Amino acid sequence: MSETPQAEDRGWVVRIIDHSGASEDDIVEEIKDFQDILHANAFARAYVRDSIERGRVGGAVGREVLENWFAFGEDAIVVDAEDEGWKSANELDEFAATPATPMERDWRAIDPRRLVEDDEAEL
Repeated sequence: MSETPQAEDRGWVVRIIDHSGASEDDIVEEIKDFQDILHANAFARAYVRDSIERGRVGGAVGREVLENWFAFGEDAIVVDAEDEGWKSANELDEFAATPATPMERDWRAIDPRRLVEDDEAEL
């Protein structure tokens, strides 16, 4: 695995994209300082998994879940990761067909912003 200059300079970045069009460029935020590509990929995957579950109405599965997600959900992209980055398109059908466990959705537990805050609290 080769790291890009972007990754060396400030850590990996995950961009959150809003499908609802609530923001002008559809970018909700960029989350920085992931420890490595695996950390960024795990965060992006859990974030999207949670977004899909928030749009799952009445135990829906399949196409209805995906329609809700594409209309109101949020995607996560690992910036500058190219082929090494996790892609939601590779797992959307599986996510829509099978409800997630709480652990699969828990992006907060691996959020680098929270990890920094927790580390600072210990000082």
